[in-house]
Amino acid sequence: MSDSDGKKTLGLRGGARPGNVKQSFSHGRTKNVVVETKRKRVVVPKPGAAKPGSGSPAPGGDPSRRPAGISDAEMARRLKALQAAKAREAEEAAKREAEEKAREEERTRRRAEAEAKEREQREAEERAKAKAEAEEASRREAEEAAKRAAAAPAPAEPKPAARSPASKPAPAATPRKQDREREQRGRGKGREDNRRSGKLTLGQATGGEGNRQRSMAAMKRKQERARQKAMGGTVEREKVIRDVQLPEAIMVSELANRMAERVADVVKSLMQMGMMVTQNQTIDADTAELIIQEFGHKVTRVSDSDVEDVIKEVEDDEKDLQPRPPVITIMGHVDHGKTSLLDAIRDARVVAGEAGGITQHIGAYQVQTDDGVTLSFLDTPGHAAFTSMRSRGAQVTDIVVLVVAADDAVMPQTVEAINHAKAAQVPMIVAINKIDKPDANPDKVRTDLLQHEVIVEKMSGEVQDVEVSAITGQGLGDLLEAIALQAEILELKANPDRAAQGAVIEAQLDVGRGPVATVLVQNGTLRQGDIFVVGEQYGKVRALINDKGERVDEAGPSVPVEVLGLNGTPEAGDVLNVTETEAQAREIAAYREQAAKDKRAAAGAATTLEQLMQKAKEDENVSELPILVKADVQGSAEAIVQAMEKIGNEEVRVRVLHSGVGAITETDIGLAEASGAPVMGFNVRANASARNTANQKGVEIRYYSVIYDLVDDVKAAASGLLSAEIRENFIGYAEIREVFKVTGVGKVAGCLVTEGVARRSAGVRLLRDNVVIHEGTLKTLKRFKDEVTEVQSGQECGMAFENYDDIRQGDVIEIFEREEVTRTLD
Repeated sequence: MSDSDGKKTLGLRGGARPGNVKQSFSHGRTKNVVVETKRKRVVVPKPGAAKPGSGSPAPGGDPSRRPAGISDAEMARRLKALQAAKAREAEEAAKREAEEKAREEERTRRRAEAEAKEREQREAEERAKAKAEAEEASRREAEEAAKRAAAAPAPAEPKPAARSPASKPAPAATPRKQDREREQRGRGKGREDNRRSGKLTLGQATGGEGNRQRSMAAMKRKQERARQKAMGGTVEREKVIRDVQLPEAIMVSELANRMAERVADVVKSLMQMGMMVTQNQTIDADTAELIIQEFGHKVTRVSDSDVEDVIKEVEDDEKDLQPRPPVITIMGHVDHGKTSLLDAIRDARVVAGEAGGITQHIGAYQVQTDDGVTLSFLDTPGHAAFTSMRSRGAQVTDIVVLVVAADDAVMPQTVEAINHAKAAQVPMIVAINKIDKPDANPDKVRTDLLQHEVIVEKMSGEVQDVEVSAITGQGLGDLLEAIALQAEILELKANPDRAAQGAVIEAQLDVGRGPVATVLVQNGTLRQGDIFVVGEQYGKVRALINDKGERVDEAGPSVPVEVLGLNGTPEAGDVLNVTETEAQAREIAAYREQAAKDKRAAAGAATTLEQLMQKAKEDENVSELPILVKADVQGSAEAIVQAMEKIGNEEVRVRVLHSGVGAITETDIGLAEASGAPVMGFNVRANASARNTANQKGVEIRYYSVIYDLVDDVKAAASGLLSAEIRENFIGYAEIREVFKVTGVGKVAGCLVTEGVARRSAGVRLLRDNVVIHEGTLKTLKRFKDEVTEVQSGQECGMAFENYDDIRQGDVIEIFEREEVTRTLD
């Protein structure tokens, strides 16, 4: 398009105009670019194209300058868009200018800070250098003065002293003058920077630059360096050779700490050995030993089990031993009168408080005889389920009193008690109880004991036997005398002045008092405030309660007490040991807990895949009754679990999901619901939240106070899982006399019932030459033309088999009924 066609370029301010644009880049870089702005060229009508008198001028301007085909509204819209674009451009330019100004200020501030910091460092270095030069100059001046004083005659001695004050300030004046000049130059040059910086350094906050207070350690190091310098050079510090205790695995930082070496040096040595480790990584004992030897220390290898060395058995000196009361355990069959006999000795009524009149805990008591002799008694349960309790009672005792009823003689738990006593190698005294009953036969008891190698004195043996009656009190004095005699023979002694050691007889979780353990002190004296470890638990003795319910401050050897202050419920049979510090007790308990966990894990890991597959195949047809057991004391829970393990056969068994001590909680209900198991509470109850949860989720909670009832109920429930036994009862025989073919029915046998009765609902077998060739059911049973339910012996009838037609004359039909018989566990 040429300029000669009457069209020209339209623009805001004439033709093209040059302008500058500042481009911004990263890191504060900018660039000015020269650009040229051109207006858009629009088409205008040719002269004479519009009529001179046509309408008023357009709101957008002169119509002669307007492009062809543009209306007034379009022109106004274009002008409005143009103005908006100009405003937006101006706003963006202002924004860019503000950002650029802010960046410039930030760069200026940073530059000022960097220059101030460099200036401070430079001035500090120059001051240090000037100070060192001044010190060196004064030292040289002093040396020269000393030399001159030594070389000059005696009268001339005061001259160096007179010159020295004048000569000393000269070298020192130079650095001060330099400092002043430098300070004035810095003040004039960096006034603007300092005013803008506004940064407060730690040196300024503590009193200006270079005036920071030195720490005590820095002062000591300075004095040490000055002392060594005065002595004529640096003295190498003597290396301390340490005995480093090395466990089976140790962290790098802990190893450096034990050697008192820097962690960086230890890591460097390990890297030189080819081990790229950090200070938080663990290394094995062999590698650590090489490092310790490289640093010149001595190695002492220790094991994790060495934490228990603090409670190792210590042999007591003979002169420290003092007589102690004997510990007597009363054992025997259930209902033979053990607790009643102990009641008669104690003048107490314990049996009345026992559920069902049978003992279900180990009771520990102390009795004072008329002669002033103290005896400690342990009363063990006689029920078959409490085998482990009797075993524990035998292990901590000195004398076993075997109670046998004169009217019942030797029973299974009597034999078990004899075996426990023999295994523990403790002497036995036979107490033949219930001697007051009319059918009492003590000689039969003595004779039965012979079968188990227990020969009493009346049978020319060594075992003492006493005939007693707990009801009338007959023979109790003789029994106590026999016990005292046996104790005298044993010469029982212990050292009460050492750290206590004892055995846990029973443990329980009390709602108000927390974990409580009944402990029989065997050696030493247990005092209130002692720190102890017992099994996987530890604690501090908060209170000691004797068998009468009284609080005591200490318990000596052979004294049974309840101990409060444990952090958890220990296992019955665990050994209690007193330690010096709580840290030792915690460490031992943690080690034992970890060892027990590792043992359980190892037992699980030892099972091969073939064994797992075999077990799964065996258990495929075994029905399980899951239950959850909570008891009042540890021994009872243990006894119930053992009793549950004995219930079952190859088809059904009882699985105890969880057994514990204490009240039934919401957690127990959650576990029972997930497994569909009932909760068995033995002498415990569920708390309110657990009861509500059980009601909502439909979990059954059963309470028991006698172990017989619990075992019987579980046995009955397990019996319900047994598949019923199917029995067949033969109710009749029929002989086929004729075979008929009936349309729509098939073959029908004309029969004579020869024996019993034929029933429509019964099962039938077809016998041919006394061989069963078909078993099924009857499709029809007719007498004459009527369908009947049964046909008596001697009558004729018609029979048709369901889905079977191969019947012949002379075949015999056997009629039988099946009956389901419920099975029970023995």
